[in-house]
Amino acid sequence: MTEQHETMNAELKTREAPLPEPALLRERIEHALARARQGGASAAEASLSASRGFNVSVRQNEIESLEFQQDRDFGLTVYLGHRKGSATTGDWSDAGLNAAVDAALAIARATGEDPCNGLADAELMAREFPDLDLDHPWDLSADAAVDLARACEAAAFAVDARIKTSEGAGVSSHRGVSAYANSHGFFAARSGSQHSLSCAVVAGEGEDLQRDYWYSNARDASRLLAPEAIGRKAGERAVARLNARKLSTRSAPVLLPPEIARGFWSHFIGAISGSALYRKATFLLDALGQPVFAPHVSLRQQPYLRGAAGSAAWDQEGVATRERTLVDAGRLEGWLLGSYSARKLGLQTTGNAGGVYNLIVSHGDLDFAGLLREMKEGLVVTELLGHGANLVTGDYSRGAAGFWVENGEIAYPVDELTIAGHLSEMFKGVVAVGKDVDALANVRTGSVLIEKMTIAGH
Repeated sequence: MTEQHETMNAELKTREAPLPEPALLRERIEHALARARQGGASAAEASLSASRGFNVSVRQNEIESLEFQQDRDFGLTVYLGHRKGSATTGDWSDAGLNAAVDAALAIARATGEDPCNGLADAELMAREFPDLDLDHPWDLSADAAVDLARACEAAAFAVDARIKTSEGAGVSSHRGVSAYANSHGFFAARSGSQHSLSCAVVAGEGEDLQRDYWYSNARDASRLLAPEAIGRKAGERAVARLNARKLSTRSAPVLLPPEIARGFWSHFIGAISGSALYRKATFLLDALGQPVFAPHVSLRQQPYLRGAAGSAAWDQEGVATRERTLVDAGRLEGWLLGSYSARKLGLQTTGNAGGVYNLIVSHGDLDFAGLLREMKEGLVVTELLGHGANLVTGDYSRGAAGFWVENGEIAYPVDELTIAGHLSEMFKGVVAVGKDVDALANVRTGSVLIEKMTIAGH
């Protein structure tokens, strides 16, 4: 073993030191809340988090970087009646927490009153804390991490002689613990992990160069794809994009694979979120109870799935999460609200401060190949560029690349396109959702086939 690797492994061992125990988190938070009460706060809430992790990157078989992270954060919000002040710090000492509390109080005294400010209602606090199986340490040495990254990259190069260079293969592993408490007497803590493997390579033929990638992430490293599978798929995707053609402008069906479809559903999540609603900044403002998707589409939130990416028993305000149907047979059944946005709307929080917790998209019986046959002719999108979704108007326009489909099969790669439409028409135009669901993502969706979009080419 080289001296460099001995140093790497020694440093990695320091990462394995235990994360702070919940008892320490509770003691530190209670210290801050007590200080806030002494300073005149009528209510207060605080959160603490600590995380450790590392990232290894290999490029052209050489170690490009090995980074270790160790972070501590504290955040506090105090209320003086309906005046609000917030402060953050990374210093958990008495002096550090006291300074943050005093700063938050000073800010609150200087701000105007907002009748919607305040903690979520006490009766809505979570009372059950099931084990959701979210924390899976990965016993991985620096050498082993480098070997995984190299295996990933080597598998990509082995795909085809046209793989010219690598943009890097990476391994990351992170664990963290967090706690939230407020002056209702609520306290809860949780720990979790996230691990990933990834690879990006460039294929070339003549003057044509095409980059593509693949990845895998999971809370439990045993659920990651094998590094060889990730590298092979990254290489295959890059080679498949060579000699891309241009398309003339047309209207045609569009198929979004799961990794792209998650962004499609995220536009819907944003459009039904509280901040967009009370600001009247969403095209779905008056859509509650109305059909917004095709009748075969249903969306559910399931926050108690064991080991899932978005599982949580309470939201960022301590409110109990719950299973919810957001869309039933195409009809919009509910919003995503925290306590502030709910009060602005004259409603009650839905326990979604912080977003959605495991969005499950209903799907049919077709796999990806079946969706291609169903589409017959159209565009498979494998890359999107830019941020062209306007949630206020619903207008959608983004740069794209992918593959043109003829007779239900992929015919050739295409690039330098723009796909455009209106989100309301795209939602109602969902012809089918495939059974090729990515079960490790917070948004669990298969490929999404949209009936028609404008494809702007040359």
